[in-house]
Amino acid sequence: MNGVEVLVALAIAVGLVGILVPILPGSVLILGGVLVWSWYVGGATAWVVFAVVAALLVAGTVVKYLIPNRRLKEVGVPASTQWAGALVGVVGFFVVPVLGLFLGFVLGVYLAELRRVGSASAWPSTKHALRAVGLSIVIELVAGVAATCVWVAGVLAT
Repeated sequence: MNGVEVLVALAIAVGLVGILVPILPGSVLILGGVLVWSWYVGGATAWVVFAVVAALLVAGTVVKYLIPNRRLKEVGVPASTQWAGALVGVVGFFVVPVLGLFLGFVLGVYLAELRRVGSASAWPSTKHALRAVGLSIVIELVAGVAATCVWVAGVLAT
């Protein structure tokens, strides 16, 4: 491995961590790293690897929004609740770095559901929203790991 491949591997590793800890743009870091590698290596194989990685990451991004949102709609959690959670999560991130994002999201969803459906149903709705977020992270992580495997195969092939 040369220096560029080591730096790209580091960017991909940080991207995978960024998927698990939703502070860093994980998929973007992976895609950017593979783009740099493809540009540096050049040739048809490198660009095919980039195209496959891009397709995997785009598909993962689309699916990570479609499936959890559909499940939330099935159980009756509206998009406004998710937006409230996201907004309070962003505020929480600045109040309590790193953990505040997660804590703020939970608090925002709970408060929105408390206002919407009352105290009896607020916590079950919050749990559904948390499961949806977890599923979203797993879907993006699977796409990121698949993209990483494609890149490793590309490095071995070039």
